Amino acid sequence: MVCMKRRQSGNRSSAAKGNGVPKNVAEYLRGVPQPARNTLNKVRAAIRSAVPSEATETISYGIPAFKHKGVLVWFAAFSNHCSFFPTASVIEAFRNELKGFSTSKGTIHFPTDKPLPAVLVKKMVQMRVAQIASKERR
Repeated sequence: MVCMKRRQSGNRSSAAKGNGVPKNVAEYLRGVPQPARNTLNKVRAAIRSAVPSEATETISYGIPAFKHKGVLVWFAAFSNHCSFFPTASVIEAFRNELKGFSTSKGTIHFPTDKPLPAVLVKKMVQMRVAQIASKERR
């Protein structure tokens, strides 16, 4: 994943610009303009419904993330799109279901006014939880 915290980009939402890294996810989201804020809140709810109850929200690389025995996924708003960062292996595993979305090695881009389908987000998060649990057992 690109270290977005250090990268200076004019494409990040106002929450991630200028005034440093937000202290928490709520602060990050307060700085995101509509309709991206609503979109990220829907993605956040889908993630929350799929993570273990002990999972926590955090800011990692300057953007919101969910953590449980390691960072599971990240999500963020940019000026022209929103992104979900479930890691490269998850994107590869869901390649067919992600047709129609712009993807890169570890990122899925989607419109600021149209969240990823909640069912798809949940399946990707569940895969990340299983990946981290599998690494722990080794």
